[in-house]
Amino acid sequence: MQFEVNQFRQDYSEGKVFAYPTEAVYGLGCDPLNQSAVYEILRLKQRPVEKGMILIAQSIEQVLPFVRFDELSQEAKAKVADTWPGPVTWLLPKSAYTPDFISGDSDMVAVRVTDHSLVQQMCWAVNSPLVSTSANPASDAPARSAQAVLAYFNDEVVLIDGELGTQSAPSKIINSQTLEVLRS
Repeated sequence: MQFEVNQFRQDYSEGKVFAYPTEAVYGLGCDPLNQSAVYEILRLKQRPVEKGMILIAQSIEQVLPFVRFDELSQEAKAKVADTWPGPVTWLLPKSAYTPDFISGDSDMVAVRVTDHSLVQQMCWAVNSPLVSTSANPASDAPARSAQAVLAYFNDEVVLIDGELGTQSAPSKIINSQTLEVLRS
């Protein structure tokens, strides 16, 4: 289906899992505070909760409740600001608001402020970040088309069709404490 704000808000509030295009691949998403929806994504992906999930947002304001920016060095704050919005995911110190089923076994949470217009609209529609993990079972290649999403998950997810961004690979991941690139 094409993105439709009211339908998306309803699906989100009902705890549905949706697949949507991101900067490079289709992602699976849901309300990051809905534990049963997050666990459904983990089941679909065959992924352990300990690994944690990425949150994707429209603005830095949407991620503020989930992180503790005050614990970042000035250098790290500047680097984060220089890469957002964009296809860079940062591991940031998590706040007490961030559920363990999002952060996994870490005291950090992976967050990204996207420049993908459809994802920005989705986050704006619910005034929240979304869970964002690649749309594929753990051992398979990430879906790069709506057809691939359907082949993996059939009708187990709400498919939001759209164009992928211009990136050729999933987002870079950087640890804000060490500035180490964990995935390039």
